[in-house]
Amino acid sequence: MELSGLELLFQSLPQLAKGLTQTLLIAFYSIVISTIGGILFGALQTIRILWLNLLTRFYLELFRSLPILVWLFFVYFGIPLFFDVHLSSFACAVLVLSLWGITEIGEVARGAFQSIARGQSDAGRSIGLSTFQLYRYILFPQAIRRMIPPSINVYTRIIKTTSLTVLIGVTDVVKVGQQIIERTGEAVMIYGSLFFFYFILCYPLSVLSRKLEKRMT
Repeated sequence: MELSGLELLFQSLPQLAKGLTQTLLIAFYSIVISTIGGILFGALQTIRILWLNLLTRFYLELFRSLPILVWLFFVYFGIPLFFDVHLSSFACAVLVLSLWGITEIGEVARGAFQSIARGQSDAGRSIGLSTFQLYRYILFPQAIRRMIPPSINVYTRIIKTTSLTVLIGVTDVVKVGQQIIERTGEAVMIYGSLFFFYFILCYPLSVLSRKLEKRMT
């Protein structure tokens, strides 16, 4: 007896759940690393040291100039070829999304730091605060609040970009969906469920970002 599309979907839910778990893990690790690294990267961009500014600009342009898909292929196939280091597709996905996310969060952090009145930095230096103390006690507490809404937007982009990792063999929710479609031929229900999963993950974050932005302005 041939199953209907809805019945096939219900039977496939455990597999889709495993793929969704993989997607969420990649997104979670990438977001955590991007946030920590991005705040540091943003702070480094605001320090007026020529060689440091050139280095951060070079790193930023590397990820602005090349698509994420190119980076995924380069890391997955290039690192084993040039450095004889073999990373799993999961590790490659987290690495690339984290490196890219650092540039995105870094730009958010840079803007937040630079939006703080310069007089506060001057006041901190006048009482003898070091650069580290200045960022820790004066700049960072104010910048982190301003970073929250735009950072949430970056997080939604990271979640959506995880779908590209299927091309290097990551068994995420998109890959599982493709496997189910190849086996059953039921595309409408499966792709509809993928649409639903990503919508449920990203839409609440977008709404939260807009509400926080309105509240802070």
